This record gives sequence, C-alpha cells and structure tokens, in this order.
Amino acid sequence: MDIIILGTAYPLRGGIAHYNALLYQELKKKHSVEIITFKRQYPKLLFPGKTQVETEGALVRVPSEPLVDSINPLNWVAVGKEIRRRQPDLIIMKYWLPFFGPCFGTIARVAKRGTQTKVLYICDNVVPHEKRPGDTIFTTYAFGAGDFFIVQSDAVERDLKALLPSARYAKVPHPVYNIFGEPVDKAQARKQLGITDERVLLFFGYVRAYKGLNVMLHAMKNIAEKTGAKLLVVGEFYDDKEKYIELIRRLGIEKHVVVNSDYVPNERVGLYFSAADVVMLPYTSATQSGIAQIAYNFNKPVIATSVGGLAEVVRDGVTGFVVPPNDPEALAHAVERYFAENREGEFSANVMHEKRKYSWEAMAEAIERFMT
Repeated sequence: MDIIILGTAYPLRGGIAHYNALLYQELKKKHSVEIITFKRQYPKLLFPGKTQVETEGALVRVPSEPLVDSINPLNWVAVGKEIRRRQPDLIIMKYWLPFFGPCFGTIARVAKRGTQTKVLYICDNVVPHEKRPGDTIFTTYAFGAGDFFIVQSDAVERDLKALLPSARYAKVPHPVYNIFGEPVDKAQARKQLGITDERVLLFFGYVRAYKGLNVMLHAMKNIAEKTGAKLLVVGEFYDDKEKYIELIRRLGIEKHVVVNSDYVPNERVGLYFSAADVVMLPYTSATQSGIAQIAYNFNKPVIATSVGGLAEVVRDGVTGFVVPPNDPEALAHAVERYFAENREGEFSANVMHEKRKYSWEAMAEAIERFMT
C-alpha cells in the first residue's frame, strides 16, 4: 500500500510530530510511506510558544517534505494536485484543531478527485478544548472529505458520532510514546536534575487553561502540609505564566513548587519522568492525553481527573487514582493516599502490564483493516 502521512513532522516539534514519526516507522515495515509536512504550520501571530522547530537533536528523525502552508488556500490546491499526481492508496491526517480544517479538507478533496485515494483522519479531538467561532464548520468541512476515522477514546467517539453519524470508524487506544528512552534509576535521575526532595510529583507538558494547573496548585497547599512533596511544573506556558506564579506566591507554596517553563529537549524528557513518584493530570477537560502515554513508557503511575478518556487509560486503584475535576481537595487526598498506602510499587507493576495493549502495531493493523 502507498501511504502519505500529511501533518506535523520533524523538524517541527511536539507530541504530534512524535506521533506521526512513530506511526511512519510502524507502517514502513509493510508499506511504502511518505510524510508531507508544513512549511508554515502556524502564523507567528497565533503561535504562543517560543519556537515551532526542534532546537536540539530529535530522537526520531523521519524524512519529510515541507510543502504545506496552513493559511494559503492556493497552496492547499497545489499540494492537493501534487498528492493526486502521486496517487497514493491512503492519505492519513492527524486531526487535533479546527484551525486546520479548511487546509486539510481542501487538500483531501483535490487529492482524491478522479482517483481511488482514500482519506483517514486520526482524531485527537473532534470538539476542541478551547472553543472558537467556526470550529464546527471547519471540522465538518474537513471530515466531509474523510473516508475513515480512528478515535482513541470514548469521548472522541461520542463527539464523532454526534457530528457525523454515518462515519466509518475504529476505536484504537493511543499508543505509548516509546521514543524517550528507557527508565532511569530514580535516584540517578534526581541527581542529574538537582532534586533532593523525598517525594516528587510531575506536571508535564504545555500549560493551557484546560490542563488544570491552577487546580493542582490549590491542592498543593494541603499536599505539602501532609506529605512534604514537591511539584515539578515542566513545560512551556501557552497561558499567562504570571497568573500561575502569583497564585503560587499567594498560596505560600513557593518552596514546594519548581517551575521550568523552557521547552524540554527530547533527550531530557526521560529524566523528569524517571525522577517522579507519580505523574499528575488534573485536567478540567480532555479527550485523551499523550502525557499519560509518556508516563506509561516510564512505568509511572498517574493521578488524573475523570474527564474525557483519561479514566480509560488510568485505571482507578490499579495504575493510579482518578478523581473528579476541579476538586483540589479530592486531588490532594489522592496524593496523600498514594504516599500513605505506599502504592508506587504496585501501581508501577500494573502499568508495565497495562501498557502492552497500547501498541503501534495495533494502530497499524486497524489502519490496514480499513483498506482490505
């Protein structure tokens, strides 16, 4: 089968680029696969981060052609014609933001015209976390050019069926991100990071309002008093950083929270996860989280909220704890219980078993079934 993956890829950075690279590697075992990526993914005006490209060495470098300009309709037509010239059997596009709906929808329509090419959307979201005017129109336009869909949680499945009841889809769990290396001894990881605390919590990834860092900080006041744990907040702020810093000051938890707002190079990601006792996902809304899949790669338990698909990945009382969203007291109690009951060893062992079902092979097999 001839496949084109269209979307974020090296040298662009981030979780979606990692996802497409790992999918490429798996599909490449049996098929001819190309990646077409963006020459302009976001206009600088709309991008809240520091840079859109890898500034350090990438762990997975895959060949890609930077052809797509996300805001130029003439470019969409030209890219669609180029893909049509190549006549792939399948175009795969990972869909996470309606901003890309017009671009993806137009490329797909032009590429498919007069060919047997099929289009598959892998849906991170159908309804975005941060809603904007035009979301439904843009997504409907994009999905109207789709032949197949993959959803990775019950929440996204419901959203897809509500928007497109006739969609031909499969539900496949989000695979584990296994590109950040093997777990490092906890003591060694902490030494390399300069961490001397006995108990460490990790909040990792881009900071956006829906990820619930404010809830986590309110919970930290009780957590610090009861357990003495330190919270590592590691990731770029796509929300106003100063309001979180002010909240930390107001709550008087400066000694119990460390904020690293720089983009973490790929080769250092494993150190933070290896150094942590447990990974925190206090989201106020979600579909699924790639952070949980990184945590599982390092055999780390997760304490998460019962939003979207998080409770499908984090099995309450088995691989972590699941608590209601927007509830600092419940979040604090879960952390206190985790340490008081000494659950790390049990939960970590369960994670090692549970993560076997989150494989890239299963994702590739689901894609292949659509085309048979």
